[in-house]
Amino acid sequence: MLISLNVIPALGLKTQLPSSSTAQDLKPQTKAIITIAKDDVIQVDGDNTTLDALTARLDKLRHDGEKLNLIINSDRGVEVQRLVDVMDTLKKGGFDSISIATRKP
Repeated sequence: MLISLNVIPALGLKTQLPSSSTAQDLKPQTKAIITIAKDDVIQVDGDNTTLDALTARLDKLRHDGEKLNLIINSDRGVEVQRLVDVMDTLKKGGFDSISIATRKP
């Protein structure tokens, strides 16, 4: 799923999102924003973390086993493999609601 930039609060690192003509607005929900910067810095809601600590950090945000919707805010200059590594880590950690933020052209 691709979502539009206007729903991503300005947290942490500044990124330049890729554009998508099919981007959608995101409805309110329990969510966390994962930012991936070009220099391989990863943040969760504006706080630095590592790939190894990512799922543990996100587990702390879940309340009573509720579904946590994740939005990946990846700079368009990030290597695709890095993005895939983050998504694989999330899937292995039991997170299955993952969206990639884009901006409308």
